[in-house]
Amino acid sequence: MTAVADTSIQALLGEMVQIVGEANVLTDPDLTGGYRRDMQPLAEAGTPLAVVRPATTAEVAAIVKACAKAGIPLVPRGAGSGLTGASNAVDGAVTISFTRMNGKPRIDRETRLAVVQPGVTTLELKQAAEEQGLFYAPDPTSNAWCTIGGNLANASGGPCASKYGVTADRVRGLEVVLASGEVLRTGSTTLKNVSGYDLNRLFVGSEGTLGLITEATLALQAKPPAPRTAVAAFPTTEAAGRSVTEFLATGHLLSLLEIMDGPCIRAVETYLGSPILGDDVPSPGAVLFAQSDTGQVLELEAFEELCAGNGAVFTYATDYPSEGELLLQYWHSLEPALEAMGTWILHEVTVLPRHVSTLIDKAAGIAEDTGLFIGVHGHAADGTLHPMIVFTPGHEDELCRARQAYGLVLQAAVELGGPVSGEHGIGRIKAAHLGEEIGETGLAVHRAIKKALDPQRILNPGSMFQPAS
Repeated sequence: MTAVADTSIQALLGEMVQIVGEANVLTDPDLTGGYRRDMQPLAEAGTPLAVVRPATTAEVAAIVKACAKAGIPLVPRGAGSGLTGASNAVDGAVTISFTRMNGKPRIDRETRLAVVQPGVTTLELKQAAEEQGLFYAPDPTSNAWCTIGGNLANASGGPCASKYGVTADRVRGLEVVLASGEVLRTGSTTLKNVSGYDLNRLFVGSEGTLGLITEATLALQAKPPAPRTAVAAFPTTEAAGRSVTEFLATGHLLSLLEIMDGPCIRAVETYLGSPILGDDVPSPGAVLFAQSDTGQVLELEAFEELCAGNGAVFTYATDYPSEGELLLQYWHSLEPALEAMGTWILHEVTVLPRHVSTLIDKAAGIAEDTGLFIGVHGHAADGTLHPMIVFTPGHEDELCRARQAYGLVLQAAVELGGPVSGEHGIGRIKAAHLGEEIGETGLAVHRAIKKALDPQRILNPGSMFQPAS
């Protein structure tokens, strides 16, 4: 680094201190190291120049203006719960952490709207809505610690998406700091608004490549009744998959319909020390977990009957929430069960529900070919599946095979007609694959939008798609 460049960087860091205070500009590698990557171990990660933690929109705007003037890139970051490397650090860039922008959500019961800062966790918003007798529907599995800003950046989904939609479906308006440092407000508080382009949809899911979201107005709804829960176990994934598609064809709508394959079930049984079907009974080939929050019994009665007709070896339903939580313990325990086995990689692919069992079978074949554990669980009602790849920490050959398995699973999903991402975004790990889905014309449109809003390419470079060479 030249003396001039070093002086320029020191001047920029000094300006950051003036904006947010010395305690909120981190440059010590021991501190910034924790901001290098998200939960995806396969994605590339650099070393940040600094980590800056603003508390207001005005501070974010000032940071962006300073970095734009200095030509220094910015990487936005929430809680780091992402799974595509979208918030991974870039060498020499400033990572901007939104965790201090976490004021209590402002709830309007009359309009059923919540105004939320990006550092608020999804669970905090859900609890704030519940205190007012309302319900925030999007339900990422990591809701206890993932943030609304990250949900917006990645257009997150979750188990309840087939009934209630994804994060983007709840957005009425946004406050966004553009690459110029200007502040843009999009949308409105009204239900209907077709004035101009739908800028809400443009920024939600853009992974901070077009602007930095500093506030969101989100739609709430009346709190539904406590859910009823059911479980059905099958000898094969094909029987479970057939049950899913046939149930969806009935027109009944569940608030949750999850699938776990045999390898996942056996991993959880080992972890809990409790076979799901009891002692001396073989583990099933697949299990479906279902919930209905309509207050009616019809949905789960139809679910049980249909599953039994498709050869389920076990079905059970309960009206009691506490008992339902016990049934779902096998689902909730999957990640700690895999963590006990090694380093786990959560993949995300989406196919049509009728292809769910096919994708699971293809993943089993990839596991056999690569010699790695791959178990699949996911949201059966919308076809979003999470193949879980496990490898031994520090084992370079297994890491190489894990990368291979990740690519082969993605290829299998694309061959079945699925997108390269359904709910976790593109980030850095899938950026090279986006063009395979949207084509050169689609990439050209993406690049044109990026150039129009971020001509210096300072916002989250390398995430979402690769720039034209």
